[in-house]
Amino acid sequence: MHAKTSTAPRPMTLAQGPSVLLAMGFIALMFFILGFVTWLNGSLIPFLKLVCRLSNFQALWVTFAFYIAYTVMALPAALLLQRTGYKRGMTLSLGVMAAGAGLFIPAAQSAHYGLFLLALFTLATGMTLMQTAINPYIVCIGPRESAAMRISIMGLFNKGAGIVVPLVFSALVLGGIGPYAHTEMARLAPAAQALLRVELASRLIYPYAVMAVALLLFMGLVQLAPVPEPALEPDSAPGRRETRALGVLRFPQAVLGALSLFGYVGVEVIAGDTIGLFGQQLGVPHYAVLTSYTMGFMVLGYLLGVLLIPRVLSQARALAISAALGLLCVVGVAGSSSSATGWSSLLLGWLGVPPVPDAVLCLALLGLANALVWPAIWPLALEGLGRYTAAGSALLIMGIAGGALLPMLYGRLSDQLGGQGAYWMMLPCYALILFYALVGHRLRRRPGQD
Repeated sequence: MHAKTSTAPRPMTLAQGPSVLLAMGFIALMFFILGFVTWLNGSLIPFLKLVCRLSNFQALWVTFAFYIAYTVMALPAALLLQRTGYKRGMTLSLGVMAAGAGLFIPAAQSAHYGLFLLALFTLATGMTLMQTAINPYIVCIGPRESAAMRISIMGLFNKGAGIVVPLVFSALVLGGIGPYAHTEMARLAPAAQALLRVELASRLIYPYAVMAVALLLFMGLVQLAPVPEPALEPDSAPGRRETRALGVLRFPQAVLGALSLFGYVGVEVIAGDTIGLFGQQLGVPHYAVLTSYTMGFMVLGYLLGVLLIPRVLSQARALAISAALGLLCVVGVAGSSSSATGWSSLLLGWLGVPPVPDAVLCLALLGLANALVWPAIWPLALEGLGRYTAAGSALLIMGIAGGALLPMLYGRLSDQLGGQGAYWMMLPCYALILFYALVGHRLRRRPGQD
């Protein structure tokens, strides 16, 4: 989904040769792959809800199984990279992802929800290793004050895939899905319902088999390509690693940054992965492609970041604007009409995009609000950490747990309060991000602390 790091790289410039340009091209493609797999969840959740007869809360175990892998596997991935190097880490990550895609085949054959969750966890484990491996190439090619701009460029590939994948999923899997709808299945005998669900699940076999083969082919391509290893600074005091890991907790900008990322990743996943579920509940006919709406607005946000940061907007100012827009959009999601499409027709009608209810449009607009949050928080949170930078990076990675836990909370609330009312839970998350943008990132540890 996003770049992560556990080491502090030396600056590496593009003047070092064409091999660096080639490596950047591979990384851009990897970000596209990461986005393709990540944002497939938005279409997969309502699909599996139908196939496996799930409640909203149960369906959102998809996000938990996927994003908890980032938290659980981040440190093992960093340790593995120390042994294998970054290029081999990239190839290994693609192999693990291919294994995860392959696990979808027996899961689809049996329509067993537990196997689907195992496949998702395996996919995300490979993605964790990949993101830990590719990050040095992103952060080491320029000054810190333009880091958000560089991450935004890579984000264009990631979120661009998020626009494409729901359309591909809809074309390959959802064609002629009418007989499988809840209302149609309810009229059948239990045995006939079970047979139809297995038949529907089998539609996942072909696309995931193709994905597994493509990942293996790309794995071989990366292994053969002349991708250079990044030049990383060695740990000058390895005997104090444990002290440094604990010492980073004395830096308020890092701790509050990790908490802000926890809230951000949670609301980003909710906006991208529950919009299809929300549209399904409202009877939107093209609910499976609604993730494309959110990703389209995110791409717009990344483009604005590339153009405006740091020439027009500082990273902190961009973060504050993003948080304020997020607060407004949450009010719109929870408080606007679930049937009227006036805002959608006004904003998107001229593009020929199918209209959606105003509440769904506000949920999609959170993509615009979310786009620059991750790129802005990382450099702000790591500023001034010095020898604690590596520990601070690991702390920020832990914030990805928000993508596993907050959507589950949304699922539970939506079962009890309704899908639209449950979106109020995002309000304190954006309030925390706004606090960090205005105050939190400026806080520093007291003089004399070590």
